[in-house]
Amino acid sequence: MSIAYPTPCVDPIRLVVLDLAGTTVDYGSRAPLAAFLELFRRHGVELAEEEARGPMGTHKRKHIEALLALPRVHQLWCDRHGNEPGPTDVQQLYEEFQPIQLALLSQSEYANLIPGAKKAASELRALGCRIGVTTGYSWDMTDVVLREAARRGFAPDVAVSGSDVPEGRPAPWLAQTCARELGIYPMTSVVKAGDTVVDVEAGLNAGMWSLGIAATGNLMGLSQEAEQTLAPVERAQRLAAARQRLHAAGAHAVLDSIAELPAWVEAHNQRAAEQA
Repeated sequence: MSIAYPTPCVDPIRLVVLDLAGTTVDYGSRAPLAAFLELFRRHGVELAEEEARGPMGTHKRKHIEALLALPRVHQLWCDRHGNEPGPTDVQQLYEEFQPIQLALLSQSEYANLIPGAKKAASELRALGCRIGVTTGYSWDMTDVVLREAARRGFAPDVAVSGSDVPEGRPAPWLAQTCARELGIYPMTSVVKAGDTVVDVEAGLNAGMWSLGIAATGNLMGLSQEAEQTLAPVERAQRLAAARQRLHAAGAHAVLDSIAELPAWVEAHNQRAAEQA
């Protein structure tokens, strides 16, 4: 765990805003990846995993637009369909995406809590924190994830989905809506934590402490089982690359997983108390 304090810590943390897939549930953020691969496969376009993961964390409609704008994918679409992809295609793909994603979200391999998430939530509440979650999923998708998470012992105080705000990440509205719903301010008493670059950017844009999650999310992109099969050197290299991308996005700290978050909050609060 690395910690950076770019400004004086004067406010104890009162709210932690978490991403869902790759941060709280679904180790490796596999569910959205599987849905995008299947969606484009049905239309004759085989996406590479790194292509499908590139816009991860944004609203799913924006994600589709970004994929279609990739030069290779754009050309494959044109070759397959004989036309440039336009707004009608984006809308059709988004409508097709939703049932594909919904069908995947309740499967146990995608619905399981990331190790340490339940304990971290309990420890954060013991430190006086409320817990919010935000996601690029639409509300019907979010509802499925939250029901499955609740069955496994994790329930946030507030949840905000991509369909609840005018613009998804990296805009600040998802995270700020959590704070508004719970009546918590200033934003320097809030931590935003997520596993994508746009998560980090959204936290910064919201004026919050913005933390990256490196090992369990989109940038590593592996299930827990697959990660455990990596040779130690390869795992270290992949994890270092993930951490570097999150640091480069401006993260105030980069943690391996949600399990490390209570320790970060406790250290921050101690520093705040010393400066009070």
